[in-house]
Amino acid sequence: METPGAAEAVMAVSSVSPARAGTVFLLLVLCRISQAQTFSFPFQQPETCGHNQYFDISSLSCVQCGAHQKPDAHGTSCVCLPGFQMISNNGGSTIICKQCPENMKGVTEDGWNCISCPSGLTAEGRCHCPIGHILVERNVNGTLLSQATCNLCNESGNSFTKSDTLGNRCVRCEPTFINISRSCTCSEPNILTGGLCFSSTGNFRPISTARRGELGISLNSEWFAKYLQSTAAACSMYANLTSCQALGNICVMNMNSFSSTTFDACRVFQYIFENTAGLSTVHSIPFWRQSLPWLFYGDQLGLAPQILSTTPLPTNFTFKGQNQNTKLKFVAASYDIKGNFLKWQTLEGGVIQLCPDTEKRLNAAYSFGTTYQQNCEIPVSKILTGFHSPVFYDVFLEYTDENQHQSLWAVPVLNLNLQHNRIFVNQDSSSSKWLLTRRIFLVDAVSGRENDLGSQPKVIRIATQISLSIHLVPNTKNGNIYPPLITIAYSDIDIKDPNRQSVKVFFSVKYEMNQGDAYIQTDIALGVLGGLAVLSSLLKTAGWKKRIGSPMIDLQTVMKFLAYYAGDLANVFFIITVGTGLYWLIFFKAQTSVSVLLPMPDQEERFVTYVGCAFALKALQFLHKLISQITIDIFFIDWERPKGKVLKAVEGEGGVRSATVPVSIWRTYFVANEWNEIQTVRKINPLFQVLTVLFFLEVVGFKNLALMDSSSSLSRDPSDYIAPYSRILRYAVSTALWLVIGIIQIVFFAAFYERFIEDKIQQFVDLCSMSNISVFLLSHRCFGYYIHGRSVHGHADTNMEEMNTNLKREAENLCSQRGLVPNTDGQTFQIAVSSQMRLHYDRIHETLTRKNGPARLLSSSASTFEQSIKAYHMMNKFLGSFIDHVHKEMDYFIKDKLLLERILGMEFMEPMEKSIFYNDESYSFSSMLYYGNEATLLIFELLFFCVVDLACQNFILAAFLTYLQQEIFRFIRNTVGQKNLAAKTLVDQRFLI
Repeated sequence: METPGAAEAVMAVSSVSPARAGTVFLLLVLCRISQAQTFSFPFQQPETCGHNQYFDISSLSCVQCGAHQKPDAHGTSCVCLPGFQMISNNGGSTIICKQCPENMKGVTEDGWNCISCPSGLTAEGRCHCPIGHILVERNVNGTLLSQATCNLCNESGNSFTKSDTLGNRCVRCEPTFINISRSCTCSEPNILTGGLCFSSTGNFRPISTARRGELGISLNSEWFAKYLQSTAAACSMYANLTSCQALGNICVMNMNSFSSTTFDACRVFQYIFENTAGLSTVHSIPFWRQSLPWLFYGDQLGLAPQILSTTPLPTNFTFKGQNQNTKLKFVAASYDIKGNFLKWQTLEGGVIQLCPDTEKRLNAAYSFGTTYQQNCEIPVSKILTGFHSPVFYDVFLEYTDENQHQSLWAVPVLNLNLQHNRIFVNQDSSSSKWLLTRRIFLVDAVSGRENDLGSQPKVIRIATQISLSIHLVPNTKNGNIYPPLITIAYSDIDIKDPNRQSVKVFFSVKYEMNQGDAYIQTDIALGVLGGLAVLSSLLKTAGWKKRIGSPMIDLQTVMKFLAYYAGDLANVFFIITVGTGLYWLIFFKAQTSVSVLLPMPDQEERFVTYVGCAFALKALQFLHKLISQITIDIFFIDWERPKGKVLKAVEGEGGVRSATVPVSIWRTYFVANEWNEIQTVRKINPLFQVLTVLFFLEVVGFKNLALMDSSSSLSRDPSDYIAPYSRILRYAVSTALWLVIGIIQIVFFAAFYERFIEDKIQQFVDLCSMSNISVFLLSHRCFGYYIHGRSVHGHADTNMEEMNTNLKREAENLCSQRGLVPNTDGQTFQIAVSSQMRLHYDRIHETLTRKNGPARLLSSSASTFEQSIKAYHMMNKFLGSFIDHVHKEMDYFIKDKLLLERILGMEFMEPMEKSIFYNDESYSFSSMLYYGNEATLLIFELLFFCVVDLACQNFILAAFLTYLQQEIFRFIRNTVGQKNLAAKTLVDQRFLI
C-alpha cells in the first residue's frame, strides 16, 4: 500500500521529465527514511496465495490475477480461464483475455486464438484428440484450422508461426520478432540477443565485461554477452519480471559495483530504476520498485547508519522463561541465474555455509546469543562440481508481530567488494560511507566463462567470508535488536589446476552491543580507585620514611613510592578486572530477557590490557617484597649463660688453666634452621590450589561457562556445536574459582589446621622460649620486630630430666610467665629503635661484614674467623644488654599501638631518645615471611595463571607453568634468604638445611 501522499508524489514524478524524475525520487527517499522507515512486510509463500492469486517473484507477495484469469501451474504468473484467448501477455498479471465465441469455444495450445474442436474440450479448454492422433490447429502456413491438418508454417502475414523445437507443430513466433520485424526472423540491422529481437535504433548496449578487481583483470563473460542486453531490454521495455530478476543477478555477479562512466549491468539497472519513478513501490519500501528486484538501499551518504541503527526489530529475544525465544528464523527467497523464482527456504541446514558439518552444528549458527565461527579449506574441484550454476538469495528475518502475524524484515548486506566509482566504499571504517545492498550468492562459476558456456571457467568467484552481525539496542531490557547485517567478501580464484587448488572459507555470527557506558564506568572506577591508590602509597611512603629515620625526599623516596604505588595500582586493576569479568559472567549467563551481550574479541583488548597491567604491577610488588624479605637484618640473641668453669689445657704453654664452660651453639643452629624453614610457609597449599582449580575447570566443566553462548550448563554434548571462548569469561571463571578455593584454604588453615594440628608461627615462638634464644629483626633502618625467647627457667642447655621438670613447673604456673614484661605473656613486639641504637648496632655489624671487603686480603682465614666470633659475641652481648635496659642512653619503653596506627600501618611517635616496643599479639613479624603476604602471593599467582591462559587458551599449560614458577621463586627465596641469614647472624651456612 502507498503511504498518504505517495499517490500524489507518483503523479507529480510521472508528469515531469525523466531527468528531473530521478532528483524528485531521491528527495522522496530521504523524506521516507527521515520518517523512521521500516523495512518489513508480511511473509507470504507461493502455496499460501489465494485461489485467484499468483506469487509475484518481484514483490515476494501474492497478487490478484486479472479478469478472466487464474494462476498458472507454477503459481508465479496468470493464464486465461478456459474458453478465453490471450490478446496480449507481458508476464504476471499483465495479460489480457477475451472470451471465445459460442461456435469456437476451444482455445489453441498457445492460448492466442479460439478454435472449434471436433472431439470435445479438455479441462483446460483445449481441443481433445483421440489417443494416437496429433492435434494440428494450423495449416503449414500458420492459418488457423477447425480440424487438425499439417501444413508449412507461415512466418509472415497474420499467422506469425514457425516450427517448434520438436518439429511437430507450428507455434507463434516470439513477440519481439513480430513487433520488430513483423516476421519470425530477426534480420539486420535488427539485433538478435538472448533469443529476443531488438531494433538497432534507440537501444542501449551495456558492456559485457566481468570485472575481477582482486585479480586485477577483466574478462569478456560469455553469459553477460549472451544475456545482458536481452534481459536489460526486456526489463526496460516490457517490465518482464523474470528478465528484471536476471538483470539484477548479473549486477550482483558484478559485485553491485556502480560507475557513472561505465554502462554495465548495475548502471543499466539504476537507469531503469530511475526511469520508472512513476511506478508504485513494493510494500511501501522506496528502494523496491514494482517489477524490479530490490538490490540497493540507495547511494546517499549517511544512509547506512540510519538503516542499521534507527528502527529496532519489532520482536524480543529471551534466554529463559516460558516465552523463551532464542532462535533467529532467517528465510531466503532463492532465484536461479535466469531470474526464475525457486522457493522460499530457511537458512538452516547450511544454505549459505560452504563448510560441511552436521546439521545440528550448522543450525547452531542461528541460536540467538551463540557466537559462531566456522572455517575450512575446500578443493576448487569440489566447488566446480557442486556449484555449476549460482543461486541467488534475498535474506529476510522472520518474526511474529504484535498481532501474532508472521512478518519478514529485510536483512541488509555489506558487500566488501562493492566499488562505487572505483572506490571500495564498504571497506571504509566509517559506516556513513557504506552502500548497503540486498542480494547475495555463494559461488559464481558462470560469469568467468569465456567464449563457451559449457567450458571450464577461467575465473570463479567465491564468498570466502560471510559474517552475520546482530546489534543489541542500547539500554534495552526486553531483548530488542537492530536489523541484522550480513557482511560478505568474495575472492576471485584463477583456475589453473582445480585438483590441486583450494580455497579457505569462513562463516561467523557475532553479537555486539555499545560498550560506551561500560568504558565510562570502568574509567570512573579506575579514576576513583587510582586516586585512593595514590593516597595509600603516599601513606606507605610516609610510614617508610619514619621507619628509616630519614626526613629528606630523595630519589630513593621516589623509587619507594613508585614501588608502593605499583602494588596498590595492581590491586586497583585486579579489582576492576575481576568485577568486570564477574559482571559479564553473571549478567550474561543468568539473564532472562536479553539486556547485555558479551564484548567482541576486539572489544576485549582493553580488558586484556588491564589484566596485563595488573600482572606486571603485581609482579613488581612481589619482587619488591621478595627483595625486602631477603635483605633484612636479623640476629639470634642467645641468653644462655655458662654453668661454671672447667680445667683446660693451654697449647704451647704446657700448663692447665681454668675456663668457663662453653655454651652450645646447636640451639642457635636449630632456631636458625626453623626460621629458614618457615620463610616459605604459606596458609594455602600451592600444589593443592593448582590441581583443585584445574579439576573444577577441566573435569567438572566450569570452563564451559566461558563459552560465548547463553547456556549455563557445565556439561556439553560432544555432538553439539562448541562456541568459541570469551577471554573475559575465562578470566572471570578462573579468578572466581581461584579466589574461592584459596579463601576456603585460608579459612580452613586458620580455623582448623592451626588450631588443632599445627601452628608453625606459634611453634617458632615457643621454640625460641624453650631454646632460650630471642630474635632481633630489623626490616627497616629504625624499625623491625622482636621475639622474646628468654627462658623463664634460666637455662635451656640441660638434660632431659631437667627439661621435663621445667615444662611441668611451667604448666602448673610454678614459675614466671614468658613475657618481656613481668607477669605478662607478650613475647612478640614491633620495635622502633632510636638512631643512636641503630648506629651502635651498625658499628658492631661492620666487623661481621668486613671479611667480605679488602681487609680479607690482608687477614688470614684464622684471624677472620676469630674476628667473626668476637663480633658475634659483641652483638649478642649488646642486644642482650639493650633488652635488659642496661644502656640508659639507648633505653626503650613498651606501649600499645593506637587503633589508627594499626589501620594505617605507621607509627605516629618517633623514637628520638628512647626506642619504642609495641605490643604485637598478631605476630606481624610474619610480614617478613611468605606467611604474612598470602594475599599478594595469591593474587600474583592468580594473575600469572590467567595471563598464561589468555595468551594460549589452555588451562592445563597455565596450571603447569604457575606451579613451576611457584617452585622457582620458592627455591630462590630459600636459597638467597639462607645466605642472608648466615651472613647476618654468623651462622655457618653449612648447618642450614
